[in-house]
Amino acid sequence: MASLTAAAVTIPSFTGLKAGPAAAARASGSAATGSKAPVAMAASTRASLKEVGVAVAATAASAMLASNALAVDVLLGGDDGSLAFVPSDFSVAAGETIVFKNNAAFPHNVVFDEDEIPSGVDASAISMSEEDLLNGPGETYSVTLKEKGTYTFYCSPHQGAGMVGKVTVN
Repeated sequence: MASLTAAAVTIPSFTGLKAGPAAAARASGSAATGSKAPVAMAASTRASLKEVGVAVAATAASAMLASNALAVDVLLGGDDGSLAFVPSDFSVAAGETIVFKNNAAFPHNVVFDEDEIPSGVDASAISMSEEDLLNGPGETYSVTLKEKGTYTFYCSPHQGAGMVGKVTVN
């Protein structure tokens, strides 16, 4: 099913962080005495910072994995202003999302050719209507193709100028 929405990213919480012994002593109201207190507090602070660093790294890894859920980003219009899909010929796994992103020389849209998609797939269900257009830079259109096969698509305002593409779903 096609949509005009962005992918959601799940970010892990920091509820698993634990306070070090010095922080626990401060929280319970007991005061550390002697010359070893600053050393214990410094060690505790380093341990807490290390835990925060691990949590930040886990968050970054989660975000990268979530972004990899998108099969491919396809630019509508080349950086040089050319009327093209970039890339224009690519492959994705069945069920992965393709994000078409308006780049240059707009307006654009994405229409799948009903004669050049797998049998049984409804072209209107995966295409933008020919009247709908992405008019500004950065606007997106997303589609998830579930049936294996080859799909040909085009930009209706620029099809005559050769703005066509092909995706193979494995």
